Amino acid sequence: MRNDWKFEEGEILLFDKPFDWSSFDVVKKIRWMIKKNLGKDIKVGHAGTLDPYATGLLVLCTGKSTKKIESIQDQIKVYSGTMILGATTPSYDLESEPDTPYPIDHITDELLEKTIQTFIGVQDQVPPIFSAKLINGKRAYELARKGETPVMNPKKIEILEFIVKRVKPDELKFKVTCTKGTYIRSLAHDLGKALGSGAYLASLQRDAIGGYLLANAFSIETFRECLEKTSFPA
Repeated sequence: MRNDWKFEEGEILLFDKPFDWSSFDVVKKIRWMIKKNLGKDIKVGHAGTLDPYATGLLVLCTGKSTKKIESIQDQIKVYSGTMILGATTPSYDLESEPDTPYPIDHITDELLEKTIQTFIGVQDQVPPIFSAKLINGKRAYELARKGETPVMNPKKIEILEFIVKRVKPDELKFKVTCTKGTYIRSLAHDLGKALGSGAYLASLQRDAIGGYLLANAFSIETFRECLEKTSFPA
């Protein structure tokens, strides 16, 4: 248990983001916890957004370490989770209800494996309309939730590894290693389309950002307990 925190000089903190928390929810909570125990405001920022419906690794930087945020964001990401075949949702995940059913009987293991391989490498990916991309000064998801359809421009991303296991006729378990800016929701949607069916993201966990690992992350509660056992100088 650490007792030598130097939040103002700069710390890099790893958290397992809870389901249904925004990344900024975690930032606000941790900033408040540090202020409560240290007695003063400390700058806190995160190095890469996770959607509220995703869980897993969120890297927070404090004090002078916030200068490292951009370099951390640029590192390779590893994700795992599940995708559902045979339907699509407007948000490409569980934020919205399935809207269109598709057949899946034609999807063989051979077709799945062959299709997966086409996603390896550099490609143009269109972000989902339910994303935090800025469109004329507004977040895309704000427009989408009003029923508008913002135009999303494609972005270069790279998939370095895409491993898929079919655990049910309509359910895939996956692991993806990719570059900054990759939307796994879009990957699920695009995979469904490439299979001649539909697909959406059912669960997502971020396992790593570069050398920062989820296995080494705090929960919000364990970090609170750690802080409460630390004696800070007056």
